[in-house]
Amino acid sequence: MSRTEPTRMPELMSHDRADLDALLDSGVLAHVGFVDEDGTPAVLPTAVARWGDLLLAHGSTGSRWMRRVAAGVPVAVSIAVVDGVVVARSAFESSLLYTSAVLFGEFHVLDGADHEAALDVLTDRVLPGRTSEVRRPTRRELAATEVVAMPIETWSLRRSDGWPEDPEHDVAGPAWAGHLRYGPPPVTRHAAPDLRPGTPEPGSLDRVRGVR
Repeated sequence: MSRTEPTRMPELMSHDRADLDALLDSGVLAHVGFVDEDGTPAVLPTAVARWGDLLLAHGSTGSRWMRRVAAGVPVAVSIAVVDGVVVARSAFESSLLYTSAVLFGEFHVLDGADHEAALDVLTDRVLPGRTSEVRRPTRRELAATEVVAMPIETWSLRRSDGWPEDPEHDVAGPAWAGHLRYGPPPVTRHAAPDLRPGTPEPGSLDRVRGVR
């Protein structure tokens, strides 16, 4: 059986690449799973960004896990956005409103112009427009940062956005049912203690809507 073929609830699956792109462009935190050199499994959280048909990640060149995935070992990358709760008339039928995906493949190292361009994509993914507001990275900073990319080719996506599926005897009961939808996370600004007085806030702060 294919690892992207569902074993249950196939009605939640989507094979539309546009749905995957929308998820990758709305979530920023992913978890990368791989098997370490000693045979033990590992899962690491990291920021990711979509760059066309590539999934980007970055980290320190001294990072053990980054060196491992940069070597091209098979990985599974999980990303999810939770939008709320499906409130059923029983705990058993209650669930989450979510979109999640798992991508399979291997990362490869980006170098040269692609290395710096990918770092710009990652920076602007977290704080849109920030690369135009700050200085360019130094050679030392670039040398200390590994950037890896994985082709977006093999993936599985699920979306749960339906109503509670309560049995008739629960529907006839007194319990409330419906959706509890989460609002956008509030974004608050806190200036650094050593910020020079009078330093204006950059426009990139206005474009942040919260990270899910």
